[in-house]
Amino acid sequence: MLAASGAALTGAPAILRGADKMRFTLACWDYDRTRALMDGRVQVDGVDLNYLNLPVEETFFRMLRNSEFDACEMSLSSYVVSLFEADPRFIAIPVFPSRYFRHSCIYVNGASGIREPKDLIGKKMGVPEYQMTAPVWIRGTLADQYGVPVNSVTYYTGGEEEPGRTEKLALSLPAGIKVEQIGPTQTLSKMLESGEIHALQTARAPSTYTGETGKVRRLFPNYPAIERDYYAKTKIFPIMHTVVLRRSVYEKNRWLAQSLYKAFVQAQRIAYDDLRETAALKSMLPWLPQYIEETDRLMGRDFWQYGYQPNVDTLTTFLRYSFEQGLSKRLLAPKELFAPESLESFKISRIR
Repeated sequence: MLAASGAALTGAPAILRGADKMRFTLACWDYDRTRALMDGRVQVDGVDLNYLNLPVEETFFRMLRNSEFDACEMSLSSYVVSLFEADPRFIAIPVFPSRYFRHSCIYVNGASGIREPKDLIGKKMGVPEYQMTAPVWIRGTLADQYGVPVNSVTYYTGGEEEPGRTEKLALSLPAGIKVEQIGPTQTLSKMLESGEIHALQTARAPSTYTGETGKVRRLFPNYPAIERDYYAKTKIFPIMHTVVLRRSVYEKNRWLAQSLYKAFVQAQRIAYDDLRETAALKSMLPWLPQYIEETDRLMGRDFWQYGYQPNVDTLTTFLRYSFEQGLSKRLLAPKELFAPESLESFKISRIR
């Protein structure tokens, strides 16, 4: 955890070296866009970084239950829910290590009669946790794009592959939204295969999905084309995770917000450069240059944008979904999510 030598740092940090740097623990998965932070190629100003490479489920659980880390990647939805605690524990910076189009993540039982989105109305829908970010985007997209109201489905929560999963934060939902917990020995994956539930919205493909000819199928088997069309219409690349600091750490050392933001941006630039390297492929995708060129044409060269202003519309949409789905107690504005020090950066003008 936090261990600073000398007096607490409250303003811009002095130049710190070696043992004088603040020991700081960040929990984040091993992403190409954060790897330079993990291996030390990128340094955080004023910080001796202890990077814990942990899977996201473990990181979220440990931070939400016990506030174990100084900072971590966090489910955007769980973070928003946490802001309604009596004493909010976290504050975010506009860094988004996980983004994902989620049309591919709706699975149906092939015998359920579900052939198009509107067939979901009145059905039993599995979801590991109602508050998960991926299902928030899925439910909002189904409502906005396909006319499937959030309250038209009964949601069944629990472990996807192992029984016993519960919500990481307590929820208080409107009466019109129906959520039930599955049995202590049941799993959503098996229930979908057997037909006990008709569909599943999730972040991970269920083990019972074996291809489009099996019992469990995707609602959108042609999801790449549908997701590209969705982006072309909405300009939304859904944000899954943000980066949060423990508020108690941030309030004593407000310079950390900008220091962390700068470091994440620098690490991401290295990942962008690696993706575009053609002398030798740094990723094991044979047609990676083609994928990058196609993505650049559709989404621009900075297709995985960090920062507040470029993401206002996407965040506004997500916060509306969170409110409409009963997770947020009021409609938040995007600016309320982030440390003010991270909302803008300095620029240096050079005379040429």
